[in-house]
Amino acid sequence: MSVLAAIAVLAMLIFVHELGHFMAARLQGIHVNRFSIGFGPILWKYQGPETEYAIRGIPLGGYVGFPDDDPESEIPPDDPNLLRNRPILDRAIVISAGVIANLIFAYLLLVGQVATVGVQDFDYQPGVKIAQVMSEETAAHRAGIQAEDIILQADGEELGASAQAVRSLMEIIQTHPEQVLELQVQRQDETFRVPISPERDDSGKGIIGVQLAPHGTLIRHRAESIPAAFGEGAVEFQRITVLTVQGFGQLIRNFRETADQVSGPVAIVAIGANIAKSDAGNLFRFAALISINLAIINILPLPALDGGQLAFLLIEGLRGKPLPTHIQDGVMQTGLMLLLGLGIFLIVRDTANLGWVQQLFQ
Repeated sequence: MSVLAAIAVLAMLIFVHELGHFMAARLQGIHVNRFSIGFGPILWKYQGPETEYAIRGIPLGGYVGFPDDDPESEIPPDDPNLLRNRPILDRAIVISAGVIANLIFAYLLLVGQVATVGVQDFDYQPGVKIAQVMSEETAAHRAGIQAEDIILQADGEELGASAQAVRSLMEIIQTHPEQVLELQVQRQDETFRVPISPERDDSGKGIIGVQLAPHGTLIRHRAESIPAAFGEGAVEFQRITVLTVQGFGQLIRNFRETADQVSGPVAIVAIGANIAKSDAGNLFRFAALISINLAIINILPLPALDGGQLAFLLIEGLRGKPLPTHIQDGVMQTGLMLLLGLGIFLIVRDTANLGWVQQLFQ
C-alpha cells in the first residue's frame, strides 16, 4: 500500500503539470486534441467533442497533444486557434503553465499540511545525544560513554538547546586531538564528569568514535487558523524552494561529485513508500518537494523540456521569426532521446540498488 501511495503521489503531480498546460490552452481557446496521463498501452479512453482523454499503463509521464502537426486533423493550417499561429506570449503561457501549476500545487499541499496534520518540528533540549558508540576500540568506549548518554558540557562550554549544539561539540572534539577534555554527561537521572582524550585521525582532527544526534523530541506544529496556515505554508514553500534551487546549483557546480545523488522514478517511489510507511502525514511535504523539483527541472532550458521550448520562443522573439522547423525538430528529438536514455539508466540503477533486488544476487 505504501508503494501504491507513492506511485499515486507521482502520478498526481504529473497530472497537475499536464493539467496546467491543458487549462492554459483551453482558457485561451487554443485547440487541444489529446490529454494523456502516462505512457504505453491505453487503460481508459474518452473522446470528447474535440479532445481525447486517456489514462495509460505506465504512470511516469504524460502529455498534452495539439493538432498543429497531426496529419489526421481536419483543422485548417491557418486556423488562428492553432497553437503555432498564436502570438509568442500566448504560447509562452501555455508552455510555462505546467511549471506554474506544480509550484501552486506545492504551496497548497504545504498549506494543507500545516492546517491538518501539522509540520514536523524538533523540540531541542540542552545537550547532545550519543546515538551510537562505534566500537570497543574507541576513545568514547574506553572513557565509559554509552549510547543514549547526553553530553551537557564539553571543555567548560555549555551545549545549549539548539540545532548548533551538535556542531559545537564536534568542533570542540576535532580541535583537541590527543588532549584531555572534560565532558559533563547525563545518564538517566545521574550527572557526572568524564575525562576523555580524542584520538587523532588521518587528517589531524580529534575523534572519539561516536555518532552524535540532537537532544530533544519530534513534535508536530499545526497552524492556529486558516489564514495562519496560508502564511506558514508560504514560509515552508519559500524554504523548500530555496533549498532545492541551491541543491541544483551544487549539482551543476560539482556534477562529478554529486551525480550519484540524482534519483530516478524508482528511487523516488521507494523514498515515498518509506515515508508513507513511517509517517503518512509527511507525504504532504514529500509531494510538495517533488512538485517543486519537477517545476525547476522542467523550466531548465534543455531540449524536450518546457524550458527548451521557451528558449525557442525567446530566439523567435529576438529574430522576428522562428527557427526552421527541421532545426527545432532535430534539437527536440535529440533531447528527447537523451532524456529517455537518462531515465532508463536511472531506473536500472535505482532498481539494482533496491534491497530486495540485491538479496536476489547474494
